[in-house]
Amino acid sequence: MGFAWQVRRAVNLILATRKNAYTGSPLDRASARRDDAGFIAAMLADPASLFVPVWRARNLMRGVEQERPEAVHLTAEAARALGLGGDGVPYDWAFLGMQGPVALFAVDLSASEDPLPLLPPGLGAFTDLRQVAGLLPGHDASVLAHARGLMHWRGRHRFCGVCGGACAPRSAGNVMACAQCGAQHFPRTDPAVIMLVHDGDRALLGHNKRFPTSTMYSTLAGFVEPGESLEEAVAREVFEEAGVRVGEVVYHSSQPWPFPASIMLGFYAEAASEQITVDTEELIDARWFTRDELRRHQELGFSLPRPDSIARRLIEDWIDAP
Repeated sequence: MGFAWQVRRAVNLILATRKNAYTGSPLDRASARRDDAGFIAAMLADPASLFVPVWRARNLMRGVEQERPEAVHLTAEAARALGLGGDGVPYDWAFLGMQGPVALFAVDLSASEDPLPLLPPGLGAFTDLRQVAGLLPGHDASVLAHARGLMHWRGRHRFCGVCGGACAPRSAGNVMACAQCGAQHFPRTDPAVIMLVHDGDRALLGHNKRFPTSTMYSTLAGFVEPGESLEEAVAREVFEEAGVRVGEVVYHSSQPWPFPASIMLGFYAEAASEQITVDTEELIDARWFTRDELRRHQELGFSLPRPDSIARRLIEDWIDAP
């Protein structure tokens, strides 16, 4: 490993201390209190508690049209009007954690065709978090992502994967337990590696078939397979998608990505070969781009990933590295 790469690695590690979107949660998840039925009941009944509503994978926000979005949490009074805090609650809910002395709960209103009439007027609208995350305050984005991801998992684990029996929530909504065989199911997060492969002053980016625009180029990525280290996953995915071999792999940072249930693990990978062979099942195109080309991407007619993504952070930190 050359001295220049050692310097670049050190700089990248410094740059990676900046928080990615959806990180930096203000909550103490207080996992030790989830099975304390008395504590959870008291928090549900506490007039200071707040409730984070989710409706069909969307979060409640105001100020979206003005491009100044902010998260909207329900007060305990509004939550009680939905039946929360009492018996026979018609909606799924889960304890998220404590923000200082205040408890926060997620509540899934997806059973309602239109939840807004159930809420106090003027609270805003349910919006896809990905549309506004780059504009949201960091703490808001993290809490909304937490609620969205947890409620997505709850809605898809109503039945046991072991025996098929019905599951019921336990541990304040953070565990699903099978009433038939007793198996416990915990929230699932799928690890995915995402990597910027570099060769001197060039970076390897690809255009995936699933990208929202025809001009976007981004870092390569893929899910970690059973029995595979993260570094091995990086090397495998790069070779499978672009036919490029990699040498040293260096960790950059991570980002929760609850769309629907992933954790993105970011890396830089040093190229050991440069010939590109595109896997047409995954990619339409893959190219080497210089730093100057990436800085002038709009002028050159191609786009980069969304600003709230770790892919964009990997690219920008690499561009800024010496």
